[in-house]
Amino acid sequence: MEESFVFQWSDIRSLLSILQWWAFNVTVIIVNKWIFQKLDFKFPLSVSCVHFICSAIGGYVVIKVLKLKPLITVDPEDRWRRIFPMSFVFCINIVLGNVSLRYIPVSFMQTIKSFTPATTVVLQWLVWRKYFDWRIWASLIPIVGGILLTSVTELSFNMFGFCAALFGCLATSTKTILAESLLHGYKFDSINTVYYMAPFATMILALPALLLEGNGILEWFSTHPYPWSAVIIIFSSGVLAFCLNFSIFYVIHSTTAVTFNVAGNLKVAVAVLVSWLIFRNPISYLNSVGCAVTLVGCTFYGYVRHMLSQQPPVPGTPRTPRTPRTPRSKMELLPLVNDKLEDKV
Repeated sequence: MEESFVFQWSDIRSLLSILQWWAFNVTVIIVNKWIFQKLDFKFPLSVSCVHFICSAIGGYVVIKVLKLKPLITVDPEDRWRRIFPMSFVFCINIVLGNVSLRYIPVSFMQTIKSFTPATTVVLQWLVWRKYFDWRIWASLIPIVGGILLTSVTELSFNMFGFCAALFGCLATSTKTILAESLLHGYKFDSINTVYYMAPFATMILALPALLLEGNGILEWFSTHPYPWSAVIIIFSSGVLAFCLNFSIFYVIHSTTAVTFNVAGNLKVAVAVLVSWLIFRNPISYLNSVGCAVTLVGCTFYGYVRHMLSQQPPVPGTPRTPRTPRTPRSKMELLPLVNDKLEDKV
């Protein structure tokens, strides 16, 4: 009886962890889109910088003040030699996600971000010469096909936003691949990742945001009817983005890799549905089919990676690399839009 109760509580905890992860992730995405579209604050670099500042402060409070997470000690030399390059790629990834969200609907952006498994496999094969089982390549076909169908039939297509989302996928893939080599020996969780990378990302982005968007923000302040209320919403999105890291940490420790993969793809579907209910962006029938095919393909890809990882390697056959089966890797990067780690806005 006691074992049954423990089993049921484990299931309930897993479900609750997934639901709160979905809630934070979808809320961050919707609030960011609301900032760009409804508040007319069309400054993605500054929004990203606000998120980094909130995350840097939040990481310090959680680790140093509240001591809710133990600090993973990093050598001072490694902070510049390893953490800084990762922070640079991390910064580019977040900025590109917000830029794409500025120009294209949430549904289209989230679908394109699902292209990340394909870009990761191709990059590892081309640059790092890693071997992949033929079933991995086959599992990418529905992802690529779904992305093509969605792009061709998107009624609110914007080339700049599309390119930003696509290059965001490449940045996400690069970030995940580099994590294995640059952060070898450091087992970061999402909170420690934020603690070390958010200050570097703020330092990298602050000057470009000031130079490129400073005058526009001053003009926005002078013309917006309720600027300070809007500023509160903007900084609230940064706080929510940091809270998303806690939700990721919780869901990773409460679910299996397969459950995490499936829940991640269902989360995209939830974000697409909620964004459509709020913003009412036009979606054609073929466009929704393309989105569905992409999500099913991502789920199938995750299943194939998990299945192959459970099989013993065949003698004489190159072993399929683990990176990245799911975001359960040596580090959990801040998913402010939705990058499957993603989600980072």
